[in-house]
Amino acid sequence: MSIRQRFRTDDRAIEGLPIRLVIALVVGVASLSVMMNMLSGLNGLAVSELDAKPEPEVIEPGHQTLDIVVIDADGEPVADATVVVKSDSARLESVETATTESDGRARLSIDPGLGPNQDDGTLEIDIKPPAGSEFADKRENTRILVVSD
Repeated sequence: MSIRQRFRTDDRAIEGLPIRLVIALVVGVASLSVMMNMLSGLNGLAVSELDAKPEPEVIEPGHQTLDIVVIDADGEPVADATVVVKSDSARLESVETATTESDGRARLSIDPGLGPNQDDGTLEIDIKPPAGSEFADKRENTRILVVSD
């Protein structure tokens, strides 16, 4: 019996196709479906970088009230983020933290100081994204400039 005759008499397949070809087709479609789902899910894995906008950006040594607005890459406010302000070249007695409200604003009461013979310095701002969010704070944020009179 020739190959041509065997294909015509093969009753294990659909419409005369060999069963191996049918299996390969089903596996190929299933694999393509899984890959398409993975590609469409990549947007869900995307991370939006957060940024801090301190108001004011320049302050004097001594007791100050500082507002910091946390925004995402699109400029939208981010609620429930934790803002951390700590010493850099200017001094703080302790690390200060606050959580942003629904408008993305956090209010902190700080008391920065400068060292002897130091005319200016900076305070560092870190942002801890809300738990379970698609946000990250990998890049450096705006620093607060502390300038003596």
